[in-house]
Amino acid sequence: MEICQTERLILRDLEEADWKPVHSYASNPEVVRYVDWGPNAVGETRNFIQRAIATQKERPRRNYHFAIVLNAQNRLIGACGIYVSNPGNREGWIGFVLNRHFWGQGYATEAAKALLVFGFKKLNLHRIFATCDPANIASARVLEKIDMQREGRLREHKWVKGKWRESLLYAILDHEWKEPKNINKNFKMIATSPPA
Repeated sequence: MEICQTERLILRDLEEADWKPVHSYASNPEVVRYVDWGPNAVGETRNFIQRAIATQKERPRRNYHFAIVLNAQNRLIGACGIYVSNPGNREGWIGFVLNRHFWGQGYATEAAKALLVFGFKKLNLHRIFATCDPANIASARVLEKIDMQREGRLREHKWVKGKWRESLLYAILDHEWKEPKNINKNFKMIATSPPA
């Protein structure tokens, strides 16, 4: 199991018991408005959890689906992930989603920063990118806060929910990334044994 801890959050591998809090946001049309999936039925959320758990056993592991847990309350408030999409070129991408009751409190930025630390320090990536719907101003702001550069606009590059979608493309390179000065104080990467 992979675990990352920040000042307020724990990012850990998803578990079977997480399906209910995941479903509480994954079934909300407002939360999933700008993503490729959802709103989920119960079966879709359970299938996602099963797929996420299955990726934990892959060797080499290239997909990391993390639960975002409020440390103080031990409460799952969302999910995020980092995915090695091009191992030969040391490239991966990140994504995140939060329960709407926890929007606007800096949790997405904190989780995204942790994903960059994980990607550059543990996975030794050279380039990490992310995309977001141009109308998703909050996600674009998070990507800018973690120092990703906007590289362009992907025009009508995917068919999503019955229409062509455009995306803003953001990225950061390993030599552009500045490791947080307080990493030892506010961030821990704990690698535990893989699930049996």
